[in-house]
Amino acid sequence: MTTTSPRQPLALCDSPAEAVALLEKLYQEQIDLITERFGRYAKGDLSDGDREQGVYPMISVEIPADQATETSNLASGRISDINCYSTTISQPKLYRRYLLDQLERINRIFTAKIHVGLSSTPIPLAFAIENAAGGLDRDRKDALPNHFHTPNLVKTNDEIVDGGQIFQDDVDSALSLFTAERVDYSLHRIRHYCATDPEYFQPFILFTNYQRYVDEFIEFGLEEVKSGKAEMLVEPGNRITGADGKPSCPPIAKPPQMPAYHLVRKDGSPGVTLVNMGVGPSNAKTITDHLAVLRPHVWLMIGHCGALRRTQRLGDYVLAHAYLRDDNVLDDVLPPSIPLPTIAEVQLALTKAVQEETGIDQSQLKQHLRTGTVVTTGDRNWELRFEQIAKRLNQSRAIAIDMESATVAANGYRYRVPYGTLLCASDKPLHGEIKLPGMADAFYQERVGQHLAIGLRTIDLLAKEADAGTLHSRKLRSFGEPLFR
Repeated sequence: MTTTSPRQPLALCDSPAEAVALLEKLYQEQIDLITERFGRYAKGDLSDGDREQGVYPMISVEIPADQATETSNLASGRISDINCYSTTISQPKLYRRYLLDQLERINRIFTAKIHVGLSSTPIPLAFAIENAAGGLDRDRKDALPNHFHTPNLVKTNDEIVDGGQIFQDDVDSALSLFTAERVDYSLHRIRHYCATDPEYFQPFILFTNYQRYVDEFIEFGLEEVKSGKAEMLVEPGNRITGADGKPSCPPIAKPPQMPAYHLVRKDGSPGVTLVNMGVGPSNAKTITDHLAVLRPHVWLMIGHCGALRRTQRLGDYVLAHAYLRDDNVLDDVLPPSIPLPTIAEVQLALTKAVQEETGIDQSQLKQHLRTGTVVTTGDRNWELRFEQIAKRLNQSRAIAIDMESATVAANGYRYRVPYGTLLCASDKPLHGEIKLPGMADAFYQERVGQHLAIGLRTIDLLAKEADAGTLHSRKLRSFGEPLFR
């Protein structure tokens, strides 16, 4: 659950910068050790007695007892003592800015001591060298587990995220929501599902469920790059278009399951990632499970929905203030009885962005932007069961239905990532206006560009909140919380 004990005494660091530099040095040394050792194994030169394994570096933070932010230990009749928080770390260069930001924040708040060293947690070969076994013969592949560690799926879990470490008094408290193995697991999954490297993902993420938003985003991104407002646009396959307007490679031959597109801006301006997650709560859970390890500032859903009220019109927007979770994919870890609070900063930014991008007068806003409960279902053909679910929809006062929004919000809640939903009504199935090709094409042509522009404008507004330190709501933090965001 929390990090294992150190392999050797940890070094006291004088500053966050020194701590991060040491993490980077130790991590690279361990990767080099594994790489060199694997090279000898591939050549048949690894002796049977060579058991030296590369391990993850770890970081520990000590907080004096009188500065403790949590008092739950006192309920167990214990004397208040130094609070120790620790975690293993992977890919510290990728997380350099995040680690510096978190450690500097801790130093501002507490009289903290920061220690760095090597843990006793081995780095699995698959996480150190991608496709390591690709060039090996069958016998050497089969014998790999006898010489190198494989991922420990027992310890690669979300127990910290879901509160399982609250009463673990015999170990350090968790410094981070994710251990190094959990991070590595998701970084590899991100490459698989999105076909871009994790380094290109931006701290502000838009999710959609329709390809036309992707087309609009690519067009917008290329214009941003051409005008000099952005550094590059990255498409699946790590296809990079920079200032010269020439893509670094052809489009990817086989599109991934959930392609991601990244607009990397200049001079610290907020970059944006758009992910087309496709349709369904399973996809929504899968991608948010993995992107959470990148610690984004916010993720927003800007997909389509079915409007449930007669007074709604096609093309009207729906701002979710609550969710009816009929998706079921997260019920085991987050029961539907747990409420999902709205994040005020996100709600206000979405509302303001709608006004600014549509030009609708404040007095007319409610005619085109409906707020209320969104139902997320796992059944695309829910209309065929309307008689069975009509009472539940009525009791919930739902105004729209989709297949992803509540899942995205629920995982945002679990992973402490601010979330929000702005949907666009593409059909009214209960009132005879179903999604047919002719009507849908006209709707998409008129609304998709505007909807995306609203999402992008919302990101600009929320970036200012992030800079001011007001975006990450305390509503998402539990007691017994890790120190790192």
